[in-house]
Amino acid sequence: MRDTALWLALAGVALVWFVGHPESSVALELVLPLAVLAVAIPGRRRWPVAAVFAVNALCAIGLAHPVTPANAYIVALAVSAYLLGTGPTTTRSALPAFGGCLALDLVLCAALGGGAVWWYYTLTAFPLALLVPWLFGRYWQAQLAFVRGGWQRAQLLERQQRLVAEQARLRERTRIAADMHDSLGHELSLIALRAGALELSPTLTGRDRADLGELRAAVSDAVGHLRDTVGVLRDDEGDRAAAPTDESVEELVDRARDSGVTVDLRRDGVPAPPGLSPLVDRAVYRVVRESLTNAAKHAPGGAVRVRITHEGGRTDVRVTNAAGDAGKSLPPSRPVSGGHGLTGLRERVGVVGGTLRAAPRGTGFEVAATMPDRVGQDRPLRQSGAVTDPDTESCAESGSASESGSESVRQLTTARRRARLRFAAAFVVPGGFGLITLGSAAYAAFQLATCVLRPADYAQLQVGGDRAEFANVLPARQFPYVSDSVKARPRPAGTTCAYYRSSGSLLDQVDVYRLCYSGSRLVSKDVVPGSGSG
Repeated sequence: MRDTALWLALAGVALVWFVGHPESSVALELVLPLAVLAVAIPGRRRWPVAAVFAVNALCAIGLAHPVTPANAYIVALAVSAYLLGTGPTTTRSALPAFGGCLALDLVLCAALGGGAVWWYYTLTAFPLALLVPWLFGRYWQAQLAFVRGGWQRAQLLERQQRLVAEQARLRERTRIAADMHDSLGHELSLIALRAGALELSPTLTGRDRADLGELRAAVSDAVGHLRDTVGVLRDDEGDRAAAPTDESVEELVDRARDSGVTVDLRRDGVPAPPGLSPLVDRAVYRVVRESLTNAAKHAPGGAVRVRITHEGGRTDVRVTNAAGDAGKSLPPSRPVSGGHGLTGLRERVGVVGGTLRAAPRGTGFEVAATMPDRVGQDRPLRQSGAVTDPDTESCAESGSASESGSESVRQLTTARRRARLRFAAAFVVPGGFGLITLGSAAYAAFQLATCVLRPADYAQLQVGGDRAEFANVLPARQFPYVSDSVKARPRPAGTTCAYYRSSGSLLDQVDVYRLCYSGSRLVSKDVVPGSGSG
């Protein structure tokens, strides 16, 4: 449909031009060109360069016109060049094609013996019709690519935003799981431990002991359900940041003692000024709390020893528990699944640049962690007051770095730069070419306009009269582009001739008046038909 509409538009322009030039050939300058356009317009999609060559040949037909080299198919040539610029054809193949078209036009103009106007038209109109629309087509193509790249990048950012929201949701789920495991799981384990200790008291009645057994079993089941929920909420990576708590290690140990756990806490040395990093302080707290929870669960009744040593800018934490008291073993309850505690603890210690080891020691178990007192250069706290998570900050930094160097950004920058360069080329190159052409056209028009002898003045010239008698009606300049064939026409012997154009038309052939003088006396005057273009 578009090809048909384009053909009808170009055919209309050609028909209007043909009606205004009745001396044109119907077959050569109307029927044949319209048939060529009917093939070239749809064929340009597969053979764009060949289509430009075909339309250029239609324009070159005008060089054989006896009156003017211009025809309506220069419009079709400009449209074909524009469509070539908007297509996939590269500069490397387009420019040689334009050179071939111009070479064909020049050879044809020379073969047909075109006059000065024909040569001027070939050297100006054809290059302008090819180069300028092609440059605008390339600019439009680059602009569309830039716009498409912008929309693609917007879609990519929307997808990334959805992924970020999904990751934030997963992180929040993992944070909730960590808080439930570290806080609520610890509290439930202490409750179960205290209920178990009371259950072994010799002062209880059978009914009380049965009630406490049911309570301990219920708490144990609750811990199991909690760990199942935590397993669902946690993702594979876990979360390395947790909500800070104001409870100290000493307060944590006191609560464990109140629950019936035998704990021996000792600190050796003091952290180097300015003290422990908040991240390290929280990591120490998590190591102690997880170790106490595991000891209460797996070795009830066993003593626990906690040693925290600050030395040489590093902090060592060792939590060792003895084997549980077999005499105080609790009645069996539902097995409790786990496995996330030490894994999450190892990740948390790794965040601050430390290491964690957990392994049996003798008949008991030991958890040992070594961490630096300060994390890196001790990044500042967030404005909200929360401790900065180094992983989160490093992810943000790497995210901005990857954003600035991402493939979509590079493609968008390249498309923007290409659009700007082609915009400049689409205006600067034609502008410079147009200035040169306009200057030369203005000079040629000045020359042709100042050598016109009006037909009425020519009719008043009398053979035998003195040149001074009619000098006032003669143009200031003679016609400078007289062809050799006109100069070779017979003339009276011993005379010199002057040539003048009969009209100021620039593209059409006009009659040339020849005035021959013997001295200052007009010897002859005659008209050379259709030679006013050189």
